[in-house]
Amino acid sequence: MKADHIDDERKVDDACSKILANAEASGYHLNPDTQFVRELVEGLITNEERYGYPSCPCRLASGNKAGDLDIICPCDYRDPDLRECGTCFCALYVSEKVLKGTQIPCSIPERRPAAEMKKEASPGPSPEILSHTLSYPVWRCKVCGYLCAREEPPGTCPICKAQKERFERFL
Repeated sequence: MKADHIDDERKVDDACSKILANAEASGYHLNPDTQFVRELVEGLITNEERYGYPSCPCRLASGNKAGDLDIICPCDYRDPDLRECGTCFCALYVSEKVLKGTQIPCSIPERRPAAEMKKEASPGPSPEILSHTLSYPVWRCKVCGYLCAREEPPGTCPICKAQKERFERFL
């Protein structure tokens, strides 16, 4: 029993280190409350073990990865939440102003559309619009907006570290 607890602690330590390194490398900041961050990371690990992907522990995941891509950490709503409210929905990420204590986080609106709205959402611009003038399709990271022109989206976004499935064909 004690060995399992040590292994779990190591798993959380490793995940926290990885998330912190990725955040710092991309210009983001984690919540300064390290115990709070550890609890959120435990939730991410639990969801990854449960569903196969690290969905936000503060949102209800469906277990369908394709339907939950928008809430895989870092979620699609992180940047607007940080910009407008100072923290993301679960408060894992905080703005520089919140980190420095010059901004008090405000209440965060639910940006995730209802399931019915998600199904009816527009798929975005048609890839055929500029296909006759572009050598390669343009891919957009749905988390941070990074754009790249290549045959396939990158395996990992170089900006926010989102995985390949978080990219959409933009043009």
